[in-house]
Amino acid sequence: MVMLAGSLVVARPARAQDSPRADPPSHNNAVADTAAFLAGGAAAFGMHEGGHLLFDVIFDAQPHLAPVRYGPVPFFAITPTRALSPRQLFVVASAGLWTQQISSEWLQPAHRDLRHEHAPFAKGMLAFDVLTSIGYATVAFTETGPVQRDTRGIAVGASVSERTIGVLVLAPAVLEAYRYFKPNSAWARWAIRAVEAGSFMLIIKG
Repeated sequence: MVMLAGSLVVARPARAQDSPRADPPSHNNAVADTAAFLAGGAAAFGMHEGGHLLFDVIFDAQPHLAPVRYGPVPFFAITPTRALSPRQLFVVASAGLWTQQISSEWLQPAHRDLRHEHAPFAKGMLAFDVLTSIGYATVAFTETGPVQRDTRGIAVGASVSERTIGVLVLAPAVLEAYRYFKPNSAWARWAIRAVEAGSFMLIIKG
């Protein structure tokens, strides 16, 4: 009995010492999460530009990369070298924003609580979608930036004010941000779809 009790006393500290080594590695590694977040943003950016390029190819727009600047910030634009009809211009200019709307809908389906998930890649994609749309809307309201900007192309293609396009771009972005904090908001989800459907219907006007 004494030997058994002694062995238990010895065994307990040994197990206590071993237990930290048995814990699984943490999934909250800040470096890995940051890399995944940035990769999600890069993937969303690739989808945005890919949307433009897809319709450039469909319409045989013969696109090329053109350097552009917004103030001191250098960037590039995929620019058609062949003249497009107003409807074609509308589609090409809208395609990048359409990819954002599709991916945001996919990232935040009904009842998914993305905010409380450990999903840095998905959050990076959503952040790109929301922030890029807000940026485009700001440019549309001020009517500044390179002539190749998407909101100007959409406005010219649909023969409407660029500020009107700014509203149609901003509203879904703000509502998607709202849904990030209120994932069960049915009215916000349907309001997004209504605005996006209205934006798409401008193709008839082109």
